[in-house]
Amino acid sequence: MSAQVKSRARVQDHGEVFTNEREVNAMLDMVKQETERIDSRFLEPACGDGNFLAEVLRRKLDVVRTRYRRSLFEYEKYTFVAVGSIYGVDILSDNTQECRERLFDIVENDYLSVCKKSPTPGFLDAIRFVIGKNILCGNALSLKTVDSSGADTDEPIIFCEWSLVGDKVKRLDYRFDEMLEGSASQTQFSLFGLSGTPTSEWELDEETGAMIPKPIREYPLVSLCEVGRHE
Repeated sequence: MSAQVKSRARVQDHGEVFTNEREVNAMLDMVKQETERIDSRFLEPACGDGNFLAEVLRRKLDVVRTRYRRSLFEYEKYTFVAVGSIYGVDILSDNTQECRERLFDIVENDYLSVCKKSPTPGFLDAIRFVIGKNILCGNALSLKTVDSSGADTDEPIIFCEWSLVGDKVKRLDYRFDEMLEGSASQTQFSLFGLSGTPTSEWELDEETGAMIPKPIREYPLVSLCEVGRHE
């Protein structure tokens, strides 16, 4: 676990103070059942270098390892589901990169402890690719990506939804601003004061009764270890 403060300047400029390990676990224990549900999605809009997301991932992988370590195929499949369910945004690029590396290291160490002799070629590459798509450098208030200086760009934050269809992976891309706008519209207000005409088509989710945007891009089914190779 990293220190709570990296520098005084970062605190002054960005309000950056990291949550310590005891507080992280105490807060996650309040939703303990969800942290141990392999496919439960978590989004940290100011993820820093990943204190919360790393602990969520550890808890999920503990469940995966306990249930599926006797079958490499099942273990890999549900490890992929666990990783694909974790999302983060941070405005500082160094935090974003550190978070990605931290999450990957957790998966790699767990994977090699289970699969000591014959790791599947391409599996860890697919995990790294998914983490790179799920942990993004952006501004969670403006819902835009940021450039190397930390200034907002004109590009919206795009998140990927990963799902398994048999032994294949399905990827759908969504605009983060439209996902929030769809949720907020159910109570006639917008969380971030968004306005204007959405760029995507919308549809009614019969399960939740909410209007949700259609994906801005849909990818063909690929095998798990081929994820990212045909980007």
